[in-house]
Amino acid sequence: MPITTCIFDAYGTLFDVAAAARIAAAEPGRGALATAWPQLAEHWRLKQLQYSWLRGLSGHYCDFWQVTQDGLDWALEATDLTGDPELRERLLALYWELQAYPEVPQMLTSLRAAGLNTAILSNGSPRMLDGAVQSAGISALLDDVLSVESVGIFKPAPQVYDLVKQRFDCNRDEVLFVSSNGWDAGSAAAYGFTTAWVNRAGDPMDRLAGTPDHILTDLTNVPALTRL
Repeated sequence: MPITTCIFDAYGTLFDVAAAARIAAAEPGRGALATAWPQLAEHWRLKQLQYSWLRGLSGHYCDFWQVTQDGLDWALEATDLTGDPELRERLLALYWELQAYPEVPQMLTSLRAAGLNTAILSNGSPRMLDGAVQSAGISALLDDVLSVESVGIFKPAPQVYDLVKQRFDCNRDEVLFVSSNGWDAGSAAAYGFTTAWVNRAGDPMDRLAGTPDHILTDLTNVPALTRL
C-alpha cells in the first residue's frame, strides 16, 4: 500500500541532541567544557538511552525528563565536570530549546504539501517535546506529537509503535518511520513499518530482528521515499 503517514523519532532525528553541550561550551567561562563537550554529549545521549531500556526491562518506568537528568549526571561525572550546579542547570535548560536540523522545515513542508500525515513518536515526555517543537518552530508542520507517556514504557516496546495506528487509523505498511537510532529503525521494521535510518555518523548496522529499508545521511530525501 502507498505511504500515507510519516512518523519521526524526535531526539537525534529531528532535533540535534548534541546542541546543548555544544552551545554551553561556546559560552564565556566554560573552559573545562570547551574541551570535553563532545565526550559529554556522547555519554549523555548513551546513558539516556541505556537508562530508558533498563527501566523498560525492569518495570521501573519514569518520565524521560528524569532519565535525561540521570544520564547527564553520569556524563558530568565521567568527564570530571561535577561540582558545578550552574553548568548542570544550564545544560538542562538548553535541552528544552533544541533546534531542528537545517533540512527539517523544508522536508516536513514537502510532506505536508503531498498530503501526508506527519507526526513525532518519541520517548520524550509531552512537556519536553512541546518545548523542542515550539523552539524549532515546526508545530504547524506536524499533525501530532505522540509520547510514550501514554503507555508507560519506552521504545522499542511494540505498545509504543501501536500508538501510530491508534492515532491515524492506518495499516503498518502505510507508515514510513524515520529514526536516527539504528535500534529504533530496526525494531520498527520488525514491527512492520517501512523504515528509514538516518545514519549521520556512518555507524555499523545494528544486528536486530528487523533491518531498515532505507539508510540516509540526513532527512533531505525523506519525501522521495514516500513515492517509491
